[in-house]
Amino acid sequence: MENELNVRVGTPEDVDGMMQLALAACEENGLTNPNPSKLLNEIWAGLTRQYGIVGIIGRSGEQFEAAILLRTEPLWYSDDLTIVERAIFVHPDFRSAKGGRARKLCEFAKQTAEVLQIPLVIGILSSQRVEGKVRLYERQFGPQSGAYWIYGGRTGEWKNESMADTHLTEH
Repeated sequence: MENELNVRVGTPEDVDGMMQLALAACEENGLTNPNPSKLLNEIWAGLTRQYGIVGIIGRSGEQFEAAILLRTEPLWYSDDLTIVERAIFVHPDFRSAKGGRARKLCEFAKQTAEVLQIPLVIGILSSQRVEGKVRLYERQFGPQSGAYWIYGGRTGEWKNESMADTHLTEH
């Protein structure tokens, strides 16, 4: 079926499309000013399967509809690997389209965890459309295990603050 949506494994040729999608995600929902070099390092590792994987909905060379970036790493207190979701993002142009893109990316994440037989850590760090995301995640992953709070900021507001801030420092 030609119109069926599939999540494919990203390859190094997808780097430009992934960077565009990642920057759009940061623009909409980032907590702080994104560093393109850091984004590229994380994305490249996933695209080259260096302790990570990228799932993409969309054709190479075209605007990607959605993607998920997963990395394998130990939690801070352990040597055992987990799969940690760095980002899951559906481009705004495709959110109302049929096909369940976010659901398909969640299924990709679960399949990755099942194949590797290691736990998946996935969550929602957002100040926008949270209730719908929580319902989706509960349907896909079961009951939640914790929650996030942000004190002194909101996701998506970094761009307003960084434009007004004239005292930026390098880290």
